[in-house]
Amino acid sequence: MALLLVIEPIFVVNLHKAGASLDFLGFTFRFDRHRRGGGRYLNIVPSTQAMNRVRRRLREMTQRRVQQPLAEVIGKLNRYLRGWRNYFSFGYPRLACKKVNWYVQTRLRCFMRTRSRRRGRQLEGPSRYQALRSQGLIYL
Repeated sequence: MALLLVIEPIFVVNLHKAGASLDFLGFTFRFDRHRRGGGRYLNIVPSTQAMNRVRRRLREMTQRRVQQPLAEVIGKLNRYLRGWRNYFSFGYPRLACKKVNWYVQTRLRCFMRTRSRRRGRQLEGPSRYQALRSQGLIYL
C-alpha cells in the first residue's frame, strides 16, 4: 500500500485586517473590536457551516416521520447536544448556544404539535421552556 501525498497550496491569513476571518475545524477565528475600551480580541465562534450542520441534524432528529416517544427523542437530543456543546465550548459560543437552544425548542414544539390532537395554544400551566425542562431536555 503506497502513501499518497496531497500537496495543497498553503496560505497565510492576516487576521488583523478588517473583516478577515479563518474557518478551521468548525470554528471561525477573527479579531473583533471590544465593546468597552476599543481594543481588539481574538473571537473564536462556531462557523456558519457548523451551525448549518447542527440545525440539519436537529431537523432530522425531530421530523414528523420519527415514530418515537418524546422521552426517547429528548434523550437522543440530549446526547447530541451535550457532545456538540463539549466540542464547541472553546472560545465564545454563547450566542451560538442561544441560537441552538431556540432552534431545539422550536423543533420540539413542532414535533409535539404533530403528536397532539389539540392545536391551540395552552393558556394555563408551565411555559414551553419549563415543560421541556421537566421532560428532561438539557439546554446549552
